[in-house]
Amino acid sequence: MTQTYRIIGSELSPFSVKVRSWFRFKGIRHEWTVASAAIREQYSKYFRIPVIPVVITPDKLGLQDSTPIIEQLDSSDDGPSIHPEDQTLWFLSCLLEEFGDEWANKWMFHFRWAREADRLNAATKIAAMREPDADIDDLDRLVEVVTKRMSSRTWFVGSNEQNSPHIESGFKRAIKQLNTHLQRRKYLLGNRPAFADFGIAPQIYNAFLDPTAGALISARYPDVVAWLQRMLWPRIDGDFETWESLSPTLAPFISEQVGARFLPWSAANRKALQRGEERFSVELPDGTWTQSPQKYHAKSLTELQNKYQVAMNNPALHSVLEGTGCLETLQETADHD
Repeated sequence: MTQTYRIIGSELSPFSVKVRSWFRFKGIRHEWTVASAAIREQYSKYFRIPVIPVVITPDKLGLQDSTPIIEQLDSSDDGPSIHPEDQTLWFLSCLLEEFGDEWANKWMFHFRWAREADRLNAATKIAAMREPDADIDDLDRLVEVVTKRMSSRTWFVGSNEQNSPHIESGFKRAIKQLNTHLQRRKYLLGNRPAFADFGIAPQIYNAFLDPTAGALISARYPDVVAWLQRMLWPRIDGDFETWESLSPTLAPFISEQVGARFLPWSAANRKALQRGEERFSVELPDGTWTQSPQKYHAKSLTELQNKYQVAMNNPALHSVLEGTGCLETLQETADHD
């Protein structure tokens, strides 16, 4: 009998959508369970920390954190690969996956909680998901609780009055660049999904579900919309391309979004943690970015640099990273303390 995994998650959780899309692509049998309060209580022993998604394996092990979930299960699965054989594309895909988790998440979280219309939309959906049997008065109270709690967490992604122009201008520029890139291919690295797609698409898909960002994407960027829908049930429709064919439209995206924004922020974030600073500032294309440091990303940056160590002697990759402004941060010695 085929073994079945259980994914406890939410359509409003980009990391849940990411894991579910990967399971669908790999053809691994699974059950999707919406993370209501009752479900959380029922499966509480599998939650090491109170966040979704949680994957419960057929052996009754609880897995959390989307990237380790995918990497752990992918290593033992014989299904279609999400990694190009070309070493340059392999690392760029890993780099873009990390960008999706740690920077594109800022776009999604900011647009969801920065404006009243988006806050009300998201909080109502979350409240109804958590307490599907609540009456209207209880639901209204829960909406207030969710709104207050989630709005208070915007600092975590750096969403504040000073940084808002960074986030919104970067997002608008990024989806325009992606729309141009996706006009000639179905996925970021060609006509089959890569790790990069699973990192970035779920974040933009969740922004697409909200009024403000959703209206912006729908009105102007049909190829992004098609990609987001495609990534809900990703499949192989061809091969990965070469960097030569991808670079005219992907290199500008990597240069502007990863090399000029994400990696300088990543380096500044880790240095702030090493110095024990409660806040840090870094100069980005739209001006000064200021926020409290994120401990988790310092760890994930180290993991990214470890992946770079595997491919660092590849001249083609060196040239791409240097040309897109990514090389300096990746070459820094990671702090393993």
